[in-house]
Amino acid sequence: MRQKRRWNILVAVLLLAGCTPSVDHKGKTPLVEVAGNFLYKEDLQAVMPIGLSQKDSTAFADEYIRNWAEDELLYQKAEGNIPDNVKIDERVAAFRKALVMHMYEEELVNQELGNTVSDEEVEAYYRQNSGMFRAGQPYIQGLFMKVPLTASQLSKVRGWYKRNTQDAIDNLSKYGIGNAVSYEYFYDRWIPLSDIAVKLPLKALDTDRDYLNRNRNVEVRDTAFCYFLHVENFLPEGEQLPLEYARSEIKEILINLKRVDFINRMKQDLYKEASEDNDIVYYK
Repeated sequence: MRQKRRWNILVAVLLLAGCTPSVDHKGKTPLVEVAGNFLYKEDLQAVMPIGLSQKDSTAFADEYIRNWAEDELLYQKAEGNIPDNVKIDERVAAFRKALVMHMYEEELVNQELGNTVSDEEVEAYYRQNSGMFRAGQPYIQGLFMKVPLTASQLSKVRGWYKRNTQDAIDNLSKYGIGNAVSYEYFYDRWIPLSDIAVKLPLKALDTDRDYLNRNRNVEVRDTAFCYFLHVENFLPEGEQLPLEYARSEIKEILINLKRVDFINRMKQDLYKEASEDNDIVYYK
């Protein structure tokens, strides 16, 4: 408690110091000053999480102000005890140079290339590098339905969910509207086994990843619901990932390849132009 009081007194002193009229704060409201450096109200507001209660906001502000003041005090102490500031200046200059080049390169890349990659490019890369994209878990196609045990016509559902026919699917869709807690149709897309495993109270899926390859029709129940799962197609772990799951990764790869190629060509062009204009001087 005494430490907290001392901290409150310190904040009060710093707040008073921050009100020095001779300093141009450029329209900002000073909160704390340490050795001529200011933390402003606007800076604190910019990092304040949204939706906090008044109590939590006050606690966050107190902690942030304290950390800021401690960092400033440590910086002042460190700066006065580092004998060779030249090395620091050199490192800062090198970092600034790298940062400026990076930002310039990114701006040029965005202007020239953007983030567009055609479907044809993605599919070609997928075919040529199929070994890169392997499933880390099984994937399935089919349908899933969760129905209360008290629902009517469960015997009909047992017949419908096993058949991949238009009539059966239409019947399930209509039935699901008024009776199902959850109904998912994914004959037309692959989904990871884990997406279904968390919805199905079947412990076998935790230890046997090939279970649904051997059991394409699964019906289980708990104290309140009946779960139906039909697996039309099964992709084992280690097989080539479906294109729909590799697409985003391939796009990122292709964009990065284009960026590297563009930047390399830009550097070569700059070097060639400078050489022709004798802007590069070599000393022997």
